Amino acid sequence: MKMTGNTILITGGASGIGLAFAERFLNHGNDVIVVGRREEKLREVKEKYPAIHTKVCDVSKEEERIALFEWAVKEFPKLNVLVNNAGIQQRVNLLNANENWDYYRNELSINVDGPIHLSMLFTPHFQKQERAAIVNVTSGLAVMTGVWVPVYSATKAALHSFTTSLRTQLAETNIEVVEILPPAVNTDLGGAGLHTFGAPLNDFADTIFAELENGEIEIGYGGTKERLHATREEIMQGIKGAWQNFLKNNPGFRS
Repeated sequence: MKMTGNTILITGGASGIGLAFAERFLNHGNDVIVVGRREEKLREVKEKYPAIHTKVCDVSKEEERIALFEWAVKEFPKLNVLVNNAGIQQRVNLLNANENWDYYRNELSINVDGPIHLSMLFTPHFQKQERAAIVNVTSGLAVMTGVWVPVYSATKAALHSFTTSLRTQLAETNIEVVEILPPAVNTDLGGAGLHTFGAPLNDFADTIFAELENGEIEIGYGGTKERLHATREEIMQGIKGAWQNFLKNNPGFRS
């Protein structure tokens, strides 16, 4: 992937992995737009990085995705990179799933509808550019399910599958399709303090950027890339082992 001279839009860019990517893209000489749901968080980003452009958008809503696309291509006609990073993660006890369906559907809308629809919206515009890229942030859980986050794991598996199709269909175009498969990273995904055990954010982001510079199109960290080549038996053993470890560390999950 070309690392400089791009105009890049990052969803979920106001914190966590998205902001870490935004900082690095900015430092590599790119024009960066970050998108998020919370105006106050975007204001904080703008105050810290005046060169970054910001836009409020809830990517779970179709009308807001369309409005974002129309605004972006009008205000930034050279926009040539989309980073689909926005996502939420919810722990769900399937034996006691008592929330209304909107609670669970929201995870589907943000994690699946958002990136797939935005990719389809931006593809015709990207074909007009000299070079372009769509970067989808999935998860190691797309391959080796996290049983305690069943909806999240399913959404990331869906996005992983879509990314493969998108890459294959666009193989003869000027649009590169990249997938990033993070492990647990020390961010507030799923709630503050839930991923303090995860990979250090800065080391993760630096490693990903080194791989992007090397032209990799499927990028993992800390073993997540190897999961793509694991046997079915290895995957199932990993799922069961992680589930037992989760229950041991979270004894109240099933109560």
